[in-house]
Amino acid sequence: MQDGEEKSMLDSELPAPRRPRKGIYVLPNLFTLAALFGGFYAIVMAIGGRFDMAAVGIFCAMVLDSLDGRVARMTNTQSAFGEQMDSLSDMVSFGAAPALVAFVWSLHGLGKWGWFAAFVYCACAALRLARFNVNTSVVDKRYFQGLPSPAAAALVAGFIWLTNDLGYSGADLRWPMFAVALYAGLTMVTNVPFYSFKDVGMKRSVPFAVVVLLALGIALINIDPPTMVFSLFVVYGLSGYVVYGVRKARGLQTSVISTSTEEPEERGLHK
Repeated sequence: MQDGEEKSMLDSELPAPRRPRKGIYVLPNLFTLAALFGGFYAIVMAIGGRFDMAAVGIFCAMVLDSLDGRVARMTNTQSAFGEQMDSLSDMVSFGAAPALVAFVWSLHGLGKWGWFAAFVYCACAALRLARFNVNTSVVDKRYFQGLPSPAAAALVAGFIWLTNDLGYSGADLRWPMFAVALYAGLTMVTNVPFYSFKDVGMKRSVPFAVVVLLALGIALINIDPPTMVFSLFVVYGLSGYVVYGVRKARGLQTSVISTSTEEPEERGLHK
C-alpha cells in the first residue's frame, strides 16, 4: 500500500507531457493572403476611380487563388486552418470586392436598385461558398454545383474592364451592369453543372499540338486582354446551361450530387 502511495506521489511530481504545437503552414497561406490582397487592392482602386486596375486586382486574385490549393497538395501542407482562411479570402476577393467595384463604378446611379443588385451578388457569393464547403464530399468532382465564385467575379470585373477600356463610363451602362451582376450572382446558387477541370492531369504527357494551341491562346489573349478574357468567361458562364440543356434533352441526370462513395477528397479546391 505504501509503495502504491509513493508511486502516485512520484507520478504527480513528474511534469505533464508537452503537447505538440500546432503551427500554420506558410507557403499555401502566403498565396491565400496574396489573393486576399488582390481583392482589397481592387476595392481601394475602385474608391480611387481606377476601375481598370480594380479589375486587374480581381483577376490577379483569381490566379493566386487557383494556386494555393495546388501548392498545399504538392507540398503536403493541407490544413483545416488553410481551408477556412481560403473561404474567407474568397468571400472578400470574389464576393465583396466585385460587388463594391460594380456599385462604385455604375450601380450607385440606380439608387436602391443598385444596392439591390450589388447585395444580391454579394449574398449569393456567400451562399455559394458555404454550400461548397458543406457539399465537398458529395458533389461529382468533375463539375461545380453552380457557377464558381471566381468565374462570377471574372464576369463582373471583365465587363467593367472591357467597357472601361472601350471608353464607356459607368453612368452609360447602369442597367447592363445590373443585368451582369444579377446573372453572375444568381447563377452561383443554381444547381447548373459547370465543368471543373479537376480531372485534367497536369502531370500527364500531351500531344505536341496541345502545346501549340496553348501558345496560340496566350498570344490571342495578349492581343487584346480585356476582350479576350471577358469573352472566355462569358463562354464559360453560359456553358453550364448548355450542359444542363443537353443532359436534360438526353434524359440524363442533371444533378452533380455524386452517388459514389469512392470520390477523392477535394477540400481546398474552390468554388
